[in-house]
Amino acid sequence: MTNSFKLDNKEIHMTRKNRKVKSSGNPKTKFIILGIIGAVIVGGIAFVVMNPDSITVDTQNNNSSLNTQNGSPILGSPSAPVTIVEFGDYQCPFCRQWNINTKPPIVENFIETGKAKLIYVDLSIIGPDSLKAHAGSYCADEQELYWEYHDYIYANQGHENDGWTNSNNLKSLVSGINDLDADLFAQCLDSGKYEQRIKDNTNIAKKAGARSTPSFIIIGPSGDSVSISGAQPYSAFKQTIDKMLV
Repeated sequence: MTNSFKLDNKEIHMTRKNRKVKSSGNPKTKFIILGIIGAVIVGGIAFVVMNPDSITVDTQNNNSSLNTQNGSPILGSPSAPVTIVEFGDYQCPFCRQWNINTKPPIVENFIETGKAKLIYVDLSIIGPDSLKAHAGSYCADEQELYWEYHDYIYANQGHENDGWTNSNNLKSLVSGINDLDADLFAQCLDSGKYEQRIKDNTNIAKKAGARSTPSFIIIGPSGDSVSISGAQPYSAFKQTIDKMLV
């Protein structure tokens, strides 16, 4: 079922369902957001960064589209006025840092209160094992455990490209996720059926301007968007979202 509505002459369709480039709600709901990169005027943004990446304000006015249909299930209410789109790699240490330090207060103060929702789009760029780690998230989603897998993999992240997330190690690792059927997961992972989906999402992320992991696009109620690059602190997201909700 598809719903559509217009905000500031931008049409948005709802459907069910930094590393350099080389749940609540219905977990099955997906979004296609069209024309999200609109003119936005936000002045005087300055934050102390935790790595060389920084916050950038998107001032482009074009017909670019961001298709998150094949990304994660929505975390939060589908009707939340602010959308946070994260582009990440499960092998990225800065993504782990953001997931552990910044995501929890965002969930508590914005997602659980119905002000924002989060969608994760795969940006698999660090190495060949990243592909399996990301494919595994959709195998877990078949068991309605996407976000449990997501948080567990980041919490148990190994070193980049040392084999911690190759097929055999990943099958063993997920045995620690409560309620996950490891045999069904293994069958799904071995099938390779989600690997093209990961490649497609990675291309979508790059076309959206993501050049490092983690990268974010925050979309306000009127369709205006702000880009944030790097594992920025909670204060950066709070200030941006609060301005959008005024």
